[in-house]
Amino acid sequence: MTTEKLNEANALIKIEVSNDIIDAKKEKVAKKFAKQVKVDGFRKGKVPVTVVKKMYAKEIEKEAIDELIKEEYEAGLKELGIEPTEVIADPIFTKFDKGEEKTEIEIKVSLQPKVNVEGYEDAIPEVELPKITDEDVEAKIKEYAKNVAEPVDSDKEVAENGDIAVIDFEGFIDGKEMENGMATDYPLELGSNSFIPGFEEQIVGMKVGEEKEIKVTFPEEYGAKEIAGKEATFKVKLKKIQEKQVPEITDDLAKKLLQIEEATVETLKEEIEKELLNAKKAEIFNPKKAELVENLIAKFEFDLPDAIVEKEAEMTINQKAQTLKEEEIKELTQNPDKLKEFQEEAKKEAAEKVKLTFIIDELAKKENIDVNDQEVLQVIYFEAIKSGQDAEKIYEYYKENNLLPAIKMSMIEDKLLNTLLDKKAK
Repeated sequence: MTTEKLNEANALIKIEVSNDIIDAKKEKVAKKFAKQVKVDGFRKGKVPVTVVKKMYAKEIEKEAIDELIKEEYEAGLKELGIEPTEVIADPIFTKFDKGEEKTEIEIKVSLQPKVNVEGYEDAIPEVELPKITDEDVEAKIKEYAKNVAEPVDSDKEVAENGDIAVIDFEGFIDGKEMENGMATDYPLELGSNSFIPGFEEQIVGMKVGEEKEIKVTFPEEYGAKEIAGKEATFKVKLKKIQEKQVPEITDDLAKKLLQIEEATVETLKEEIEKELLNAKKAEIFNPKKAELVENLIAKFEFDLPDAIVEKEAEMTINQKAQTLKEEEIKELTQNPDKLKEFQEEAKKEAAEKVKLTFIIDELAKKENIDVNDQEVLQVIYFEAIKSGQDAEKIYEYYKENNLLPAIKMSMIEDKLLNTLLDKKAK
């Protein structure tokens, strides 16, 4: 056996085994099999070795070679001075030649690369943040106050846009009552566009106590297909008008909005300022993240483990292939140069992804950035709820397909990039 350290992230173990040694190992394995297997006509443990060799020839040879490789592999790591914990992927067999007298095997070993990220601050682009003014904070507080405004009866006689019209209505299509087309004391905010198009506009100008027939046409894409695109007549009575009463900006409002018993208006202002600043940061940071990633990849050079890069390249090629049009696939299959170019681009992209992963991992340690399982769960649930999907099913799908580590890594990356950009934010 000979060994070679190819670079800081890869090593090669060359094994040369005499076939006599393999045969001797096969003999030992066969004897072990003879004690374990069950064969009709023989008691367990009493099966002749010659019978076992005939029945389990392939299995015996495989186990014998596997045992020899394991012994040589472990000896190779020891000779290289590599701890098993430093190996980060399954070994790659780059050669397996069985000759008449000997068997030659080459194993490439991928190692945890040595990543030095000293001076990473130089890769962070400058970020200029806009100032959050008192007027910005006041406007946002008024917006939130308006959102929690409660309707109160108004002495207005005529309905206007922005009012809440409390109505009774009954709908008819082709002279017949609509199913579920009737309501009493229904509060409709005029201008909210929450009803059938054209309905709210015809309420505007009605007087309290007035009754009126309103004609509208249901949209073609309306959810209930049986009435989609049809004209309907609604008998409507305006019973009263309500207006939203916006609460005063007091400590009580702060407590309600923040759900904190000790909250005050000052506390609310501080929280709103943070919220506005974070929103501005997100808006400005997002395009800067791509620049930061490019800078980090360009700044640091280190050897990458081939096994990881090859696996990532395979995934990248598959992903890219799924996006190709039929004529593009045809061109690749017929043009070797194009295919080679396509594969090289995918490998380069894969190498950059792997490189970034190791950089992010090292920087996350330096900046004490971590994401716990509960945070991952919260993000999955939040995204599922936003898209109207079953959060439990989505989580189980990610778990079963071993996607949770990738989600966690993505969250760590995003958290880290935000932290780094924050350092240069002015």
